[in-house]
Amino acid sequence: MSQVTEKFEFQTEVSKLLKLMIHSLYSNSDVFLRELVSNASDACDKQRFAALDDDGLYGGDSELKIQIRADEENRLLTISDNGIGMSRQELIDNLGTIANSGTAKFLEQMTGDQKKDAHLIGQFGVGFYSAFIVADEVTVRTRKAGESEATLWRSTGEGSFEIETIEKSDRGTQIELKLKEDASTYVNQYKLTELVKRYADHITVPVELYQPEQEKTEYQESKPAGFEQINDAQALWTRDKTELSDEEYQGFYSSISHDFMPPLKWVHNKVEGSLNYTSLLYLPAKAPFDLYNRDANKGLKLFIQRVFIMDDAEQFLPMYLRFIKGVLDCADLPLNVSREILQNAQLTNKLKTALTKRVLSMINALADDNEAYLGFWKEFGVVLKEGLVEDPKNQEKIAGLLRYQHLSAEGLTSLDDYIAQMKPSQEGIYYLTAESEAVAKQSPLLEIFEKNGYDVLIMTDQVDEWVMQQFNQYKEKSFVDIARGELPEDLTQESDEAQDDESSKSDGLFEQIKTTLGDKVSDVRFSKRLVSSPSCLVLSAMDLGPQMKKIMEASGQSMPDSQPILELNASHRLVKHLQNAQEAEAQQLIHVLFGQAELAEGRPLSEPEHYVKSLNELLAKVV
Repeated sequence: MSQVTEKFEFQTEVSKLLKLMIHSLYSNSDVFLRELVSNASDACDKQRFAALDDDGLYGGDSELKIQIRADEENRLLTISDNGIGMSRQELIDNLGTIANSGTAKFLEQMTGDQKKDAHLIGQFGVGFYSAFIVADEVTVRTRKAGESEATLWRSTGEGSFEIETIEKSDRGTQIELKLKEDASTYVNQYKLTELVKRYADHITVPVELYQPEQEKTEYQESKPAGFEQINDAQALWTRDKTELSDEEYQGFYSSISHDFMPPLKWVHNKVEGSLNYTSLLYLPAKAPFDLYNRDANKGLKLFIQRVFIMDDAEQFLPMYLRFIKGVLDCADLPLNVSREILQNAQLTNKLKTALTKRVLSMINALADDNEAYLGFWKEFGVVLKEGLVEDPKNQEKIAGLLRYQHLSAEGLTSLDDYIAQMKPSQEGIYYLTAESEAVAKQSPLLEIFEKNGYDVLIMTDQVDEWVMQQFNQYKEKSFVDIARGELPEDLTQESDEAQDDESSKSDGLFEQIKTTLGDKVSDVRFSKRLVSSPSCLVLSAMDLGPQMKKIMEASGQSMPDSQPILELNASHRLVKHLQNAQEAEAQQLIHVLFGQAELAEGRPLSEPEHYVKSLNELLAKVV
């Protein structure tokens, strides 16, 4: 067979990525073996699954295994498997690019801190590239099950790779690493045995290490050269949890998630009865880079009686729990189950209900450790909020897990803690949505609440307004958006004589303001919510808020500009002056008061030129 070598360039920025990985992660270089053995295990799982429909894919070799061979003299390390293998095009696609075009985001998050950066390997699907941490050159030989043509891939990680058609007698993949001089420890038998035991003991495929011939000594019998299994190769989730150590659970998590960081928590259950299944579910410590992409791969590894069926079985957990990692082994599903069958199966819904309950209980248990829980909330709180809309049956459980910034103190509070400190006369749970805590806490809408000692929840996530449209009550307490409509009665101030006097002089003032501002406001009125600020903007009950408007526009919908209500503080000096000002000065004051109200809410100025010009002219009169 004529062998033609073709040269390809890596996906844009992959060369830079490889250099960063080599220099930033060299102190965590052990991780390369975990990644390559885990990939080999996945290939074996996929071969086993493919052979369920076509037993001929085994080609007479049904004993799946992973083999490691070390050549100390030449510093060569070879990891082989007889799994599914890759076609020529799959080899180019899989080893020439990074999944989900994550390269740029990976690079953005690299900090140069070796320990912090190490966990990014798994998050961005770049496990194979970790081989270049220890190798000057990597060569891959692979043949896909059911195909006769084999392909070679070779690269030094310097920006390009070569592809060549070759002869290969068996299916599967062989990865050969030409180790760097300072990585020679990875051809040491004891080192390799220790790493496999640490990272791959629980992998269900046997991992075999080639042992050189051992001559007879007074301590041992002679032994011919050959491969020897060094991992336990028992499905970890099938073992009794009382027999398992935290280190074993964490090691298994690393192998299925490719995450360098240990999980925050896990729950391991075996259920027998109307449903027969075992689940092992993990709560990661860090969010993946594509957490907010609802179309990204997600879900559990599905096994049926320890036979691997599929990765990313998303049917068993709701979308808002897409960050959960783990395995589900169910004895009640048929081996030929498909994603389409799972989508509509009654059994799937029962499993989904049960697993969702377990995950929410696990998260609730984590909340007992406030520091750990706040770390979880920072990473996953936003997507957990989606469940308030998507999972009405568990809405109250999810609501109990929420944490919000609030007016009365620094840090976060739960809804239960908020309710516990409510005043006896308080009618509802008060909240304010804003772009940030800083913007919210400078809002004039909070003044009357602060003056009277009422706490207000500060909601700054983009989903908050969407969520609160459908989540309007918790433990018989209604939510009240303080940026909408009239003030609740328990907060209404009794009008003093001064305010009554000012109100009586308002004839014509509001019309003048409406004429000046046009369709920028729907109404003008005196406010009962302002204490020290001269003006604020309030939405009507049916208006879209700024957060919801951004969501709608991001989805491609064109949204009209909102027309808020302008409220004025009748006792403020500027408003009093406005009532008696000449027309030109009144126009200037109106633009300034409206602009200040926009800025205080975190909105951009609708007419910055009017605001700046009016403010300058007013300032010129006092300097």
